[in-house]
Amino acid sequence: MVFNSLIFVVFFVIVTTLYYSLPHKFRWALLLLASSIFYMYFLPIYILILGFTICIDYYAGIFIARSTGKSRKRWLILSIIANVGVLAIFKYYNFLNDSLTSFLGFFNYYNSIPFLQILLPVGLSFHTFQAMSYTIEVYRGNQEPENHFGIYALYVMFYPQLVDGPIERPQNILHQFHEKKKFDYNHVAEGCKLILWGFIKKLVVADRLAIYTDAVYGNYEQHSGISMMIASFFFIFQIYCDFSGYSDIAIGSARVMGIHLMTNFRRPFFAKSIQEVWQRWHISLTTWFRDYLYFPLGGSRKGKLVLLRNMLIVFAVSGLWHGAGWTF
Repeated sequence: MVFNSLIFVVFFVIVTTLYYSLPHKFRWALLLLASSIFYMYFLPIYILILGFTICIDYYAGIFIARSTGKSRKRWLILSIIANVGVLAIFKYYNFLNDSLTSFLGFFNYYNSIPFLQILLPVGLSFHTFQAMSYTIEVYRGNQEPENHFGIYALYVMFYPQLVDGPIERPQNILHQFHEKKKFDYNHVAEGCKLILWGFIKKLVVADRLAIYTDAVYGNYEQHSGISMMIASFFFIFQIYCDFSGYSDIAIGSARVMGIHLMTNFRRPFFAKSIQEVWQRWHISLTTWFRDYLYFPLGGSRKGKLVLLRNMLIVFAVSGLWHGAGWTF
């Protein structure tokens, strides 16, 4: 199910109406069921993959909190291996195998390793990172383990941000699923405005610009340099409005139910430096890499060479996260 569809509008209205109609103690179950339906709309069987990692991470969080010494790290490593392993199989296996085929072909060798005929589960990169942030924060002592299995599953599967984020932290959202949310007109109005603004960005701006950019990029040999420059200029705003529009719809959908998701874009084209652009663009991802990769590597504290190394590692991993290809 995609946001820019009539079925999502109907889905959202039904779920939100039931959410405020049910007693608080049943709302988590409704949201989990709705999120499962939302996810299974793409390919139902893939719900088993999500269930596999949810079970591992749920128990890993509990055992990390209960354990001491090296066993805590073992449970964390198990969780990370499970999440990264699933991501690697579905997103990177064929890419790596294709790269190996090309490399061996250069030396006239045949690669006998078979390719997998599988589709990439929707949102896999997003909910994988969100799941890892949970066990890492429990390991660091910044988050108590969630003992309610259904609430933890909802943390990973919450439908507004399941497919394209924002990538949430457990400290921000887990406690909100436990809190009783009363109908608040201001929250509903604010959320609906965000949803409407997101639809305008996506349908009115991004999708209209895509008509031109797709035509130019799809037949670039038939276009002049001026056409390519215009398409490239339009493409910047197409990408921004497409992704930030999705984020606005996600944040707005949650806000209607009184749940606050983190801001994912903050006017990046008003940035005064390249550094500030990355502080304003896809904030949930850039801060994820900062907190869970860049800082643990040493950040900028160990000299210029280490700083440059860390930046290269972060951007290389970020590129691979965005897409399984050498171009990324």
